[in-house]
Amino acid sequence: MSFFSKQFIDVIQWTESGEGTLAYRYPMEDMEIQTGGKLTVRDSQMAVFVNEGRIADVFGPGLYTLSTNTLPILTYLMNWDKAFKSPFKSDVYYVSTRLQIDRKWGTATPITIRDKEFGAVRIRAYGIYSFHISDPKAFHEKISGTRAVYGVNDLDGQLRNTIVGRMTTAFAASTLDFLDMAANQSRMAEMMRTELGPVFSALGLTLDSFVVENVSLPDELQKMLDQKISMNMLGDMNRYTQFQAAQSLPIAAANEGGVAGMGVGLGAGLAMGQQMANAMNSATQVPSGGAAAKPAAAAGDSKFCMNCGHSIARAAKFCPECGGAQ
Repeated sequence: MSFFSKQFIDVIQWTESGEGTLAYRYPMEDMEIQTGGKLTVRDSQMAVFVNEGRIADVFGPGLYTLSTNTLPILTYLMNWDKAFKSPFKSDVYYVSTRLQIDRKWGTATPITIRDKEFGAVRIRAYGIYSFHISDPKAFHEKISGTRAVYGVNDLDGQLRNTIVGRMTTAFAASTLDFLDMAANQSRMAEMMRTELGPVFSALGLTLDSFVVENVSLPDELQKMLDQKISMNMLGDMNRYTQFQAAQSLPIAAANEGGVAGMGVGLGAGLAMGQQMANAMNSATQVPSGGAAAKPAAAAGDSKFCMNCGHSIARAAKFCPECGGAQ
């Protein structure tokens, strides 16, 4: 009676319930496949039959009638007994072969490479890649195993770390200087794809695309590079000093008395210069009588006001122009 109490499976099929499922084990507990049952394998799927812990066959897209007469020749299990009794039991694993897109990779910490211009530099990089399962047998044996569900997120860490590990070798072999990397990101991506192809293939995967979105320096190195670029653009230290002074104006404006004090000093200097020019012009002017005017005081008996720059007697204690103490 135990034989009749078991459940028989007439139809085996699977549709993905969500994103990111790579392998799914059809629930077979206490159930056996009825002879004449139907196996449906849709496009972007493959089905792996496992008997007594060993892969018996792999089915591509199509509709199959499971019987002793119509079951395909089992490729991987040479001693499979096709004269099994009805019903029979076997584990069935569905594998998604569709493209897994927009998988992200990036360097968690900067990696060090040799650069012709800067010597040794540390760089960061990130981008995306896509892959699909091309060998379900290898993927089942090496990756998914007997798990009921295996998702792409379970594989992400392994693939991402593999990419970063191979990146140092690929970048060093590229002979590209850091400043040329931005203009050759597609070339770098193709080199990385070539480098990673055999690694993915060994896991039953095919790397379909690899994109390098950005290559950059850590913040502290980027600041040094920016300063070097600024100096090259300025051309000489005099212009660089002027540039630095102009850059410091916003900082001085934020401090109390910063730009104001600078403005007062500049204004006083300009006023003093103007007064000196006026005094020299007055001394050389000829009055209407035709005789040259005598200077109001000898050069040694005069001085300039410290506030307004007006010419005053050396012994004066106050400026007659602005009243400032001397």
